[in-house]
Amino acid sequence: MSEPLHYVPAGELARRVRAREVSAREVLRATLDRIAAVDPRLGAFLHVDAGGAAAQAAAVDDAIARRSDPGPLAGVPIALKDVLVTGGVPTTAGSRILEGWVPPASYSATVVERLRAAGAVLVGKLNLDEFAMGSSNENSAFRPVRNPWDLERVPGGSSGGAAAAVAAGLCAAALGTDTGGSIRQPASLCGVVGLKPTYGRVSRHGVIAFASSLDQVGPLARSVADAALVLEVIAGFDPLDSTSVAQPPPSLAGELEHGARGLTIGRPRELELPGVDPEVTAAVDAALDVLVHLGATVTDVSLPHATYALPTYYLIAPAEASSNLARYDGVRYGLRAGPPGQGLHDMYSRTRGSGFGAEVKRRIMLGTFALRSGYYDAYYKKAQQVRALIAADYERAFAEVDLIATPTSPTAAFRLGEKTQDPVTMYLADVFTLGAPLAGLPGISVPCGFTPEGLPVGLQLLARALDEATLVRAAAAFERATPHGGRRPPEANLTGGAP
Repeated sequence: MSEPLHYVPAGELARRVRAREVSAREVLRATLDRIAAVDPRLGAFLHVDAGGAAAQAAAVDDAIARRSDPGPLAGVPIALKDVLVTGGVPTTAGSRILEGWVPPASYSATVVERLRAAGAVLVGKLNLDEFAMGSSNENSAFRPVRNPWDLERVPGGSSGGAAAAVAAGLCAAALGTDTGGSIRQPASLCGVVGLKPTYGRVSRHGVIAFASSLDQVGPLARSVADAALVLEVIAGFDPLDSTSVAQPPPSLAGELEHGARGLTIGRPRELELPGVDPEVTAAVDAALDVLVHLGATVTDVSLPHATYALPTYYLIAPAEASSNLARYDGVRYGLRAGPPGQGLHDMYSRTRGSGFGAEVKRRIMLGTFALRSGYYDAYYKKAQQVRALIAADYERAFAEVDLIATPTSPTAAFRLGEKTQDPVTMYLADVFTLGAPLAGLPGISVPCGFTPEGLPVGLQLLARALDEATLVRAAAAFERATPHGGRRPPEANLTGGAP
């Protein structure tokens, strides 16, 4: 029986479209049918742009008919975390503050423009924790997202809508953002691949900011090859982003077949923490055994300041968030006079009664406190000093090893509502993922097993700055050697009765 179009890998879909084995319009029709059948149960989409996607699919088919190359993602349905500004399409950041805002047609994030130029068909905007603040996608102002593997569990966050949509076959790939682990952690909980690039590798122009020194856009996909393909498209220098690295996009396709032989993988002693579920530890141990069988060497490595990543992050990120979100207070921006529909005037007037959600308020208050006169040196400045120590630890470790391996998340997907009343416990869900953004490093989460309850577990690999090539090389080798990659959630969860 042939693979349904909604589960065909992105690279293979593009090949079929270019070869006229299937049209971009047919792929889009199958995708929209899948979204209509499944998303009412998941809540992954905040907006489906059927009209815009139809125009993009038609343009791909027309280009192929003219024997013109539509690009490496020809006809591939991709969805966007709704923190990426998309001209002419509602963009909310998962918040009532921005509900109803439609950016001007001329204003889209750089990554959105690069996807369009590569022939991708952008099918809609994905649910997220409000302003990307959360680890479970329960902080969305609109509705929580459910995990395709168990509808009573969270998909992770803040890119939970992206991870759930990719896992359930609602799009071939998605773009998320990773500030403290918000691509990798939901990828782990939903059993897909999540790739966080080096800070500056991908433009942040047009990305609604959470913490500007940490945010990074990256792909989620059902295979390492598809994640690498999307990263090649969106990466590269952008003069509109002052933090963009002035280097060409990475060439990753050729790395996928090189295997793991000869690589040295470090396992940090300091991150062998209590509280990690035993089934997660067992799955990661087994994954490292596979890599050893493939020719890699696993050794202990030391990251002396790794355990300080959590408090460091939760001082720096809220401090930057309090500054970035000040524009929505109605004082500095948005309340100038103007015709209805212009600026933020109408939007703010409609939503000031509801405003920010509880988690966003919590982080703004934490960040504002840390930046207050008299507290700045004790909190924010100290956190930046510890951040430098964390980055130096990784630099020393990478003088000895090629990669560092940990679990992606200390647990598999937890139940909806299980941690919402205990913010600190929720923050601990990111304990393994925080080091990479603090040090500006690339990381990947790849499926590495399942718990006895059938919930996915992810293996996280980290690499030197700008060395995404080694990441995808090792991850692809592991993926080929195991049955975990590409496994699909139970279809009964997705198309059965109401959850």
